[in-house]
Amino acid sequence: MANRNVSGITEFILLGLTDDPELNTVLFVLFLLIYLITVVGNLWVITVILVSAQLHSPKNFFLSQLAFLDFCYSSVFIPKMLVNYLAGQKAISYRGCLLQYSFVSLFLTTECFLLAAMAYDRYLAICRPLHYKSLMTTTSCIHLVTVSYLLGCAHSLTHLTGLLSLSFCGPNILNHYFCDISLLFRLSCSDTQYNKALFTVLSGTTSVATFLIVVSSYLGILLTVLKIQSLRGRYKAFSTCASHLTVVTLFYGTVIFTYLGTSSSYPQDTAKILSVFYTLLLPILNLLIYSVRNTEAKEAMKRITMRKIFAQWP
Repeated sequence: MANRNVSGITEFILLGLTDDPELNTVLFVLFLLIYLITVVGNLWVITVILVSAQLHSPKNFFLSQLAFLDFCYSSVFIPKMLVNYLAGQKAISYRGCLLQYSFVSLFLTTECFLLAAMAYDRYLAICRPLHYKSLMTTTSCIHLVTVSYLLGCAHSLTHLTGLLSLSFCGPNILNHYFCDISLLFRLSCSDTQYNKALFTVLSGTTSVATFLIVVSSYLGILLTVLKIQSLRGRYKAFSTCASHLTVVTLFYGTVIFTYLGTSSSYPQDTAKILSVFYTLLLPILNLLIYSVRNTEAKEAMKRITMRKIFAQWP
């Protein structure tokens, strides 16, 4: 009985980003636009990669998975934000709150491992080009993605189990726009030392391990590129991984700064602003970065779009 959840709280109140009604209207329009671009853009990327035979490569397979993760990640909390803005309510059920954080944790952790897999793919493509096709086979790609999702699920279920063991007796106000685990720890009337330590260890291990894979991969790429004599050859080698390196820098820079820095000492408004970047803006930035840098994908999109347009003509 000691480990059973005896929460008397049936819902939490999400304060959101601001109490200003006029600013809330502006934020509703802005977040709706961001969500529509994220959803339509990422689904379009996935569709183009699936239907274009010339894009069936490991690099684009991983890109389609990243687009899927960004689509799912945005859909976990943005629709709820929009409903709250539209209906003028800020409540989320107890179960809905825990599930929301669980899915955020799942997709965020999976993306960590996926970005590491993408870095390893670029390392093999540049540093071991003669063995690339034999090493990065379709089966290998599927295994890497599957392991990323399994590790994400394990990470998420571990935290969900921990949260279910906590009691929430009140208050029930979360000064955020989604159910962040650090704020749930503060509201719990149970001893959360074990949960906090578990969160720090698991999140820290995941972030550091995947970050080291990325760094070691790009160090190998850098050493290989420096051996290339021609400037054109160096530029071509770097251009193949420029998009991924940009995304990795933005992702790890924001997440590590938010969760593994001294985030407990941040003012809550500062923490919310940092969260806006990696929860709302990063998915659309990923889309824009890859759309601009991926020449093959852009050409395929143009061909498919023109084919659809001409198909409508009599």
